Amino acid sequence: MKKIIALFAIVSVFGFVACNNAAETTNDATDAVEEAAEEAGSLLEEAADAAGDAVEGAADAVEGAADAAGDAVEGAADAAGDAVEGAADAATDAAEEVAK
Repeated sequence: MKKIIALFAIVSVFGFVACNNAAETTNDATDAVEEAAEEAGSLLEEAADAAGDAVEGAADAVEGAADAAGDAVEGAADAAGDAVEGAADAATDAAEEVAK
């Protein structure tokens, strides 16, 4: 009878040890999941920052292109105005020659 009681005591101790080890393993797994979640959050923040920088760079490029296009249109308008002015002067000179 004493042997059976001792056997039950030993089995109970093993049961407690097994449950305790399982609880520690669960805590380790929980810690690992929390660390992975924090790392994923950090990576998402870095990706968002990189995307923001890319959008800002694209906006700067578009602004530069718009400025260049505006300058080109302004230059073309000036050249056209100069050509019209030159043609008008030439027509005036030709009319004066005909009138003489």
